[in-house]
Amino acid sequence: MTIKQLIKLEDKAKEVWVISPTLHFDTENKDFSELVSVNLGEKTKYRYIVPVSKTIEKNLKIYQKKYGLTKQEVMKYFCFLPETEFLAFITECAIYNPSTDCIACAAPATEDDNLVIKYNSKTSKAMAKQFKVIWKKYKRVNP
Repeated sequence: MTIKQLIKLEDKAKEVWVISPTLHFDTENKDFSELVSVNLGEKTKYRYIVPVSKTIEKNLKIYQKKYGLTKQEVMKYFCFLPETEFLAFITECAIYNPSTDCIACAAPATEDDNLVIKYNSKTSKAMAKQFKVIWKKYKRVNP
């Protein structure tokens, strides 16, 4: 799968779950940041799991300013994990429409490479299930 195909997938999604060590695509990639802006305006539901780190702190300020989010919205949309629990992920993962057709993809977290991994249905559903478990553990509500 290519980045262009991934953008088309995200453009059609009503719900997107992202596991990101840096928020690179949402804050530094022009194509994705424009798409996220449009999707948020169209009420696409985004949820993020990110580590508590200086990079996230910096990029979260950019994200909040870029998309006009309040602190309350940030607390609603983001689940912050201690870096020791987040581990050193080297990919950014996104789960599209986890409640319906559920497609999970991964790409390098800090590179604008054109290659994207698209997981099969079973793996995608397992990733969505684990996302939900972690989200509920820290947020105590469904994503």
